[in-house]
Amino acid sequence: MASGNGKMVRGTAEWAVATVDGGIGCPHGCRYCYARAKQADSPEMAEPEAWKTFRADRQAVRRRYPLYPGQVMFPAHHDIVPDNLDACLAILTSLLAAGNRVLVVSKPHRSCIETICRELAPFREQLLFRFTITARNDAILRIWEPHAPAYSERRGSLEFAFRQGFATSVSIEPMLDSGDVVAMVEELLPFVTHSIWIGKMNRIRERVTCGSPEMEREIARIERGQDDARIREIYRQLRELPAIRWKESIKTVVGLDPAAEPGLDM
Repeated sequence: MASGNGKMVRGTAEWAVATVDGGIGCPHGCRYCYARAKQADSPEMAEPEAWKTFRADRQAVRRRYPLYPGQVMFPAHHDIVPDNLDACLAILTSLLAAGNRVLVVSKPHRSCIETICRELAPFREQLLFRFTITARNDAILRIWEPHAPAYSERRGSLEFAFRQGFATSVSIEPMLDSGDVVAMVEELLPFVTHSIWIGKMNRIRERVTCGSPEMEREIARIERGQDDARIREIYRQLRELPAIRWKESIKTVVGLDPAAEPGLDM
């Protein structure tokens, strides 16, 4: 199903009516990064080494944000890291002060989450965390997300935000270890108040540079792990859990309707 403007609702539009960023670039170095892939027309930013340096957008940081007609996602094209935390807090405060419901998406650094929870406690009811936790195996994480936090730090951040009384959710997109997804869901579920989203790695051969036999093996492993048969088996095992949500990449495999309008499939 398409949205009212005729476009298929996918990606960040499944979660929010609008996205806000504080700049561009991310030090995590994720090999599948869709945000970096979108910079194909900007060769200086499309290069992995250049992308690792965050460049703040001063106007975005200083802006007084309006009230949006639905949930707003922050950030969409970078992450929240110690070096840009102050800028991110300024934007979040402006969004929340305007009355917005804000979805904070991050591969979480524990120190950043502790600061956000402390500084934004007065806006607790307007904020939903969505932590990207793609695998429990740190060896896999080091290959695909080499400079992002380890699993234990992400899980610890989730538990911390949960115990501070914030609404919490998880994104397992992309699945980096599909054989462990069900067990990981079971481990994370006690600290989730809202939802756990599951999705495939999209456009692998376009976005991931295969520069070694090791990476070719990894790409092939991901492709095997998200073929239609495996996706249907994961769906069979998890579909009865109320917290589970499926990204558009999985809905098309198992026959579920996509979101009707942006921001509705929260």
